[in-house]
Amino acid sequence: MTAWYERSFGSDYMIVYRHRNWQQAETEVQRMASWLALPDGASILDIGCGMGRHALALANLGFHVTGIDLSNALLEKAREHNIEGLIEKLVQGDMRELPFEDGQFQATVNLFTSFGYFPEESDNSRVLKEIRRVLQKDGRFLIDFMNGAYVKANLVSRSERIDEESGLHIEEVRAIENDWVVKKINIGPVGKNEESRSYEERVQLLPLDWFRGALIEAGLTLEQVFGNYEGDAYDVERSPRIIMVGRVSA
Repeated sequence: MTAWYERSFGSDYMIVYRHRNWQQAETEVQRMASWLALPDGASILDIGCGMGRHALALANLGFHVTGIDLSNALLEKAREHNIEGLIEKLVQGDMRELPFEDGQFQATVNLFTSFGYFPEESDNSRVLKEIRRVLQKDGRFLIDFMNGAYVKANLVSRSERIDEESGLHIEEVRAIENDWVVKKINIGPVGKNEESRSYEERVQLLPLDWFRGALIEAGLTLEQVFGNYEGDAYDVERSPRIIMVGRVSA
């Protein structure tokens, strides 16, 4: 059976998440780049780059950026936005087996909860080990993940809207199932249920303690944890994000 992340990240995904703000991505990236404290022109790998919002913002700051994503559909959209060629490479591949040489990058970023997709915990740990492998010995990493406790307390169980550009009806139903946040999405013409298309997204609500242990095992040292894109300190109950910044272990 095809995994959900192989089915969901296609053309309909770009409609469902059309509202994500490109200008906001630039603001977020400026702050996160300052947390990484990289030299000018550093080489960065954006793991799970999607449509290229953050990769392009990083490139606009003068970094040498490579983006990788599993979805060819999202990469095609990223190439459309990369009209000036500022993102140096956009590569199709699996984050569990990054198609890059050892020590190729000075930094990696994994943004907007592009993590926790896999049913086997060993696969999530494998991603961290791949991050370590492709980083230089003094390399830096940033992982931006949702805070499970906040998600559980603030989950909106159902929402619907009409996409203005396509006129399609979008319904999203959310639930927590055994420490996974599960979203079921229906998208289709208004009033024509038989023509709607359905998708499911599943992300494991991994706590900070899990990351602490898995990062150490992967050879990475966690240095800072922020609770939102403004840089506030992480609070397990109130922070919407777990934004982790660190380096390759000595």
